[in-house]
Amino acid sequence: MASIDIHNLSGAKVGSLELADEVFGAVNEDLLWEAVKHYRAAHRAGTHATKNKKLVSGAGKKLWKQKGTGRARIASLRSPLWKGGGNVHGPQPRDWSYQMPKKMRRGALRSALSERLREGNLVVIDEFSIKNPKTKDFLTVLVSLGLIEKKARAKTLIVDSLDNANLVLSSRNVQKTKVTNSFGLNIYDVIYHEKLLITKAAAEELGNLLDPKNEGAKAAVPEVEVKAEAKPKAKKEAKPKAEVTETAEAEKKAPKKAVKKAVKEEAADNE
Repeated sequence: MASIDIHNLSGAKVGSLELADEVFGAVNEDLLWEAVKHYRAAHRAGTHATKNKKLVSGAGKKLWKQKGTGRARIASLRSPLWKGGGNVHGPQPRDWSYQMPKKMRRGALRSALSERLREGNLVVIDEFSIKNPKTKDFLTVLVSLGLIEKKARAKTLIVDSLDNANLVLSSRNVQKTKVTNSFGLNIYDVIYHEKLLITKAAAEELGNLLDPKNEGAKAAVPEVEVKAEAKPKAKKEAKPKAEVTETAEAEKKAPKKAVKKAVKEEAADNE
């Protein structure tokens, strides 16, 4: 594990911090390039557009007849063949963003932090506590930490809690300086800024967030088996069968016999 010194706001060493190699010791340049490309693509406006044949101004009337003039046939003045006509296959508004796997983005952020540590541009302080939200006090801290030399201010990214109101207010008017927290840290800011100033608490928090062992880990929830009590099945009541009696059968057959008898009597009368 790499070890880095911890300084106070005056620039004096007050301790050391062990950084995990899994987070601050792996550099993948190809992954860095891919992550920066993904970040910048998502911030493209994508509002560029050209006018096609339908959008340009101009009458839709046929300028001259199809045949007999000796000139080339033409349908409309807005045709792309004419000056001032529409553009063919020009750029249209679109969304340039695309998806990038979460593990790749985390790996690229680990690579950027590792590169800043390897260059010696990673500065860790115990805490960033300013009594009053004054820009002068904030610049004094940067000078004490060696981030401003001979009026030349390096691009500095400060990682601390955004609840630190004095830090946010005192740094917002300082050029080439940005304040963010561990959850808002992105690959582009780490690469764009030359110096990375981070508090001890933020460094430990980043170590837990970007640790590959914690990726995909879910809190273990004890499984509780709840067995529903088997309810006794209700027996279906048997429907009473219709009692078939001799009288019922006689009633069913009665109409048929009467019809046959009537037909026979009618036939006898006709004879």
